[in-house]
Amino acid sequence: MIITRTHKDIEDVLMEPGVKGEKESYFIIESDEQNILVINSGKNGIEFNKTRGSFRKDNNISIYQCLYGQGILIMQRNDEGGEAKEFKVVTMHTGRQVVIPAGFIFGLANIGKGFLVVLDSYPYDSKIEQVENLKVKQGFAYYIVEKKGEIAFEQNPNYRIHPQISTE
Repeated sequence: MIITRTHKDIEDVLMEPGVKGEKESYFIIESDEQNILVINSGKNGIEFNKTRGSFRKDNNISIYQCLYGQGILIMQRNDEGGEAKEFKVVTMHTGRQVVIPAGFIFGLANIGKGFLVVLDSYPYDSKIEQVENLKVKQGFAYYIVEKKGEIAFEQNPNYRIHPQISTE
């Protein structure tokens, strides 16, 4: 089964919800064993096109493997009050495999010119695709944007705490 996520579907986690963006943001090719995510290139305003964000409800790890393209994997751990206490980013490129630790909310942003295609090691229904806190806070603690032709991280003003960004 193929699930399509439109611009309207991700609007509540965008830096600028009303801005024009990619009509079809991404696709989930779903199977019983694993999924493939296909994220369109482009921007929503200055923010790179992205997924809504997911969380493993069974509290296990997830494994993402980039099959094609360039992107950034975002991983955020929140405290009990919903504030970000840890924020990690990993550059994704063809062949890169990343283990997402239990307890992290995670999402992908496409920073390339073509599709970003990622294999997700777990069935779609083992996740809560849209974490409620991301809706309330309008996304992750940082937005991935383009400024003067460079990739930058813009603080989300709906968070009181913006932890240092760590990279892997």
